[in-house]
Amino acid sequence: MEQAVISNNHHSQSMPRVVITGMGAITPLGHDVRTTWDAIVAGTSGVSYITLFDHSQIDVHIAAEVKHFDPAAHFGSKDARRLDRVSQLALVAAKQALEDARLTITEDNTYDIAVVVGSGIGGITTLLNEHHVMMTKGHRRISPFAVPMMLPDTATGQIAIHFGIRGPNLCIVTACASGVNALGEAFEMIRAGRAKVAIAGGCETPINPFSMSAFNNMGALSSYNDEPERASRPFDKTRNGFVTGEGAAMLVIESLDHARARGAHIYAEILGYGCTDDAFHITAPDTRGPAMAMRMALKQANLQPSQIDYLNAHGTSTPLNDVNETRAIKDVFGETAYDLHISSTKSMTGHSFGAVGAIESVICVQAINDDVVPPTINYAHPDPECDLNYTPNVAVRKPIRTAMSNSFGFGGHNGCIIFSEFND
Repeated sequence: MEQAVISNNHHSQSMPRVVITGMGAITPLGHDVRTTWDAIVAGTSGVSYITLFDHSQIDVHIAAEVKHFDPAAHFGSKDARRLDRVSQLALVAAKQALEDARLTITEDNTYDIAVVVGSGIGGITTLLNEHHVMMTKGHRRISPFAVPMMLPDTATGQIAIHFGIRGPNLCIVTACASGVNALGEAFEMIRAGRAKVAIAGGCETPINPFSMSAFNNMGALSSYNDEPERASRPFDKTRNGFVTGEGAAMLVIESLDHARARGAHIYAEILGYGCTDDAFHITAPDTRGPAMAMRMALKQANLQPSQIDYLNAHGTSTPLNDVNETRAIKDVFGETAYDLHISSTKSMTGHSFGAVGAIESVICVQAINDDVVPPTINYAHPDPECDLNYTPNVAVRKPIRTAMSNSFGFGGHNGCIIFSEFND
């Protein structure tokens, strides 16, 4: 890769700078950004025994659930019944982000605002429930709301309806890369002048008997059912699979000129985005694709690898992924890979597929604002093939100007995004 020198070239007159002005999240660690972030810094696990359904008849008993969530308190009982859980969580996170950004949506700006949300499997809970209704009560008993509740793009449509947003509206479906890809594509949309503002993020609610059993049968899930809080152990030699999570995170991003004009608080700036596919295998990772996604993001950000202060790794806790990502990091960062602070916050949040890249983007922004590197918890047994600094078990306080986030998905999808502190 051509080594770039940090400069203000990414502040090109032809391309608007893109900044983050609002954030919202509902996760296994909390119902807002601050609660989630405090739990991350403290090294708290969000994994426990499943309560969303009776798990006694399947082989998986643990997950990272959004706990104590009452949809009726947010939407009223009638409207809550007409929203799949994935849309419920997406709307809660979007409302928080819009309020945090103090963004007022009017007839004058409604077409200037985009919604770009990632979700890997959308309203699968509705699909499964209504299939059960059909099989037990007959096809005429399927709810007329089933189709609009189960489509993957339902969350994006619901955000538009609830907040009166009429600009570009897209659902990104790239498996576990969906959240980062949604944020990255929204970033590019603003740079291209197709929108002035975007609500971008991810949502996922995959905790059900079908999804859990399907992922388990392909050998992807952790078998540490007797140790829920210790089951997700990225980069640890004894890791044997990920823990399924759920949640949603949304970010309000906008052109710097638009943010300035309305006096918005700026959390951070987005500098670069990379997106590739392995074209190798539907589930097995390949080093070249992730490495190229990181290089693309670095090139667009006009940064050298050594100028990244923190990397939030995909770090799923599967044997293949963690070794492959470590190799890709070494390929891109060279010897400076050993100086880089890396962590996998999936050790605490679990892996929420289309939502997790957005959740980890919020974590990166918080890391920049608070100068804290989150830990990788449950790291006890070093793996010779994973020999980088994964910030084991305890958060580290250090200045963070730039943060990179990786997300890789089944289908070979790779997304990488770079954030920096805002410097005027």
